[in-house]
Amino acid sequence: MASALEAEVERLHGEVDLYRQLLQLTEQQELRPFLRDALALIVRISRARRGYLELRGDADEVLFWMGHAGSEEQVEAFREAISQGVVEQAMATGETVVTASALRDPRFRERGSVRNNRIEAILCAPIGRDPAIGVVYLQDRPDPGPFSAEDKDRVEMLARHIAPNADRLLLKERAQVGEDPTQPYREALQGHAAFVGRSKAVANVLKQVSFVAPHDVGVLLTGPTGTGKTLLARIIHQNSPRAAHPFVEVNCGALPEQLIENELFGAVAGAHSTATSASEGKVLAAQRGTLFLDEIGELPLVAQSKLLQLLQSGRYFRLGESSPRDADIRVIAATNVDLEEASRQGTFREDLYYRLNVLPISMPPLDERLEDVPLLATSICEDLCEQNRLPTLRLSPLALHAVETAEWPGNVRQLSNALAAATLRAAGEGTPTVEPRHIFPSTHDEVEPTSTRRLTYQQQLQDFKKALIIRTLTETDWNVSEAARRLDVARSLVNKLIRTFELKR
Repeated sequence: MASALEAEVERLHGEVDLYRQLLQLTEQQELRPFLRDALALIVRISRARRGYLELRGDADEVLFWMGHAGSEEQVEAFREAISQGVVEQAMATGETVVTASALRDPRFRERGSVRNNRIEAILCAPIGRDPAIGVVYLQDRPDPGPFSAEDKDRVEMLARHIAPNADRLLLKERAQVGEDPTQPYREALQGHAAFVGRSKAVANVLKQVSFVAPHDVGVLLTGPTGTGKTLLARIIHQNSPRAAHPFVEVNCGALPEQLIENELFGAVAGAHSTATSASEGKVLAAQRGTLFLDEIGELPLVAQSKLLQLLQSGRYFRLGESSPRDADIRVIAATNVDLEEASRQGTFREDLYYRLNVLPISMPPLDERLEDVPLLATSICEDLCEQNRLPTLRLSPLALHAVETAEWPGNVRQLSNALAAATLRAAGEGTPTVEPRHIFPSTHDEVEPTSTRRLTYQQQLQDFKKALIIRTLTETDWNVSEAARRLDVARSLVNKLIRTFELKR
């Protein structure tokens, strides 16, 4: 009785150790070390003499392979000797292939590689399903006979865990290997890391920043709300001759009209009803540095007049003060409105517009840089976990696909807010990855019929995708390949949508 209990305790300790190593695996951020450690763990727990792992793409081409069989020469020789028939069967069926002796197994004994290399025990498990994205192939054991049922269960469990992380890291590696048009400008700039993106649109912005930052002239940043104009203003400041001095931000749209002048220029005591003591103002706070005026289009006309005087003469008056003060500042302004149109309508001074618009930079909306969305989402998720002291969470491949195909009218700010809520939901569930249901809970919850609820454009788009995929699968009797052909998309995308919407036949 005691020995049975001890054996059970030992088994449980082994399971706990295995799951601990699995968690350590998911912390890897590079594809090769992740796959190397995963394969080594699989070989160890199955007690295989040799192991091989490969990942494939949509066209069934081998994207990546790795062996665990001794020296580099031995690994190459082992790869040449493995049974491709076993590998192809596991890939085609999505089922694990186990045999005590391929040499005597009627399924494989006629194959040249099996006969020539006299292959005995094999365990070959698919990585991922519907479709498999690769295989783990194990060969030879220290003892005669097949790999055990426990070996099979453990290898299958590990292969399931490999799939989403391999997919994620493969996507990351592809992005890193691809051409990065932003690189020449990033090499010349400080503080650029927070401005995530590798698109041509981002490269164009950084090109302009690298030109304007060293010149001590005004800059006007335009573009929709949430595109990162404040971040860009900070990068300009950090790369200017004023970088060692203050960067002072004023949101012109967040202050009451009667307080904006006090906030900008300061006031002597008693200058107005709320000036109970003297205040210096943001212009003085930014002395020798940069004053960033966000939402400049909301600045009242009286304050516009005083700002124009400051830009033209480099001097200003505190409220209630008769003597001018000198200001040594650089002004960067930002707006999401058309100031030229506002000047025609009389809500913004035309002369101030021309004074600000010396070197304009337009920030692109997110829908003009869709290729940056996965990189942005990954970076935002990592930062959120660190800032909120959450366990390290990763976006699953399905979640990355979901954010890339969604509409983000609020741009990076909306994406960041959605991911902030998603990481909290995922952390609350205790899951290691952020899934589509965490980002778009309304599309996965049971809710009232569409006709009775008000949907955002994004929600309607998700509903349309779901209805389209259901209709196409029904018409093709759930033939995924035919459905992919009719929709003119990759088969892997159809399978991802099936999993995203949790569809069942």
